[in-house]
Amino acid sequence: MDTEGKILRALEALGPLAGRDVAVIDVAGTGWVARLREAGADPLVVPADPPLRLPVPDRSLDTVVGLWTGFRGVDAADLAEADRALRPGGRLLVVHDYGRDDVSALRDPEAPEYRAWSRRDGPFLRDGGFKIRVVHCFWTFATLEEAVDTLGLFGERGAAVAERLRRPRLTWNVAVYHRWRGGVVPEGNPGAG
Repeated sequence: MDTEGKILRALEALGPLAGRDVAVIDVAGTGWVARLREAGADPLVVPADPPLRLPVPDRSLDTVVGLWTGFRGVDAADLAEADRALRPGGRLLVVHDYGRDDVSALRDPEAPEYRAWSRRDGPFLRDGGFKIRVVHCFWTFATLEEAVDTLGLFGERGAAVAERLRRPRLTWNVAVYHRWRGGVVPEGNPGAG
């Protein structure tokens, strides 16, 4: 529900993606691949089935993007596979919910994306060589009534969020964990923040 395009802009700024050799780890039917194509990327779509296998030669990709289902934590074999496929100076971008928002209250509050992953001592920031960019987004509805009706689909958690809703939108924070190939910033490039 990134109607503002903030997530796509963050991916482009960190990647970039348009006109580059990009692989996207995605679950079919999410709509994100189509959105990436609209933004000028022509990604190779790779299923999110473990173990990660990118069907490309060594050093042939500029960017690998994992969208929510890919990189469910930091797995050394998955990082090695991404690094194998990335060119020198290539980027690995991993998108997950960050939490500390309205949308996270609709899901399991103990989910790792809301707890361990985003901590300084969590696996992405401590062991994976990643930096993080948090993108502040919204789920926006036409009316408060439409928002409340939609939240009804989430059962008791949705009802609890609906009770405190004062405008027709939910806050949604998204983390883009990003790292250079091998976790090493290329010489002469201070990196994107």
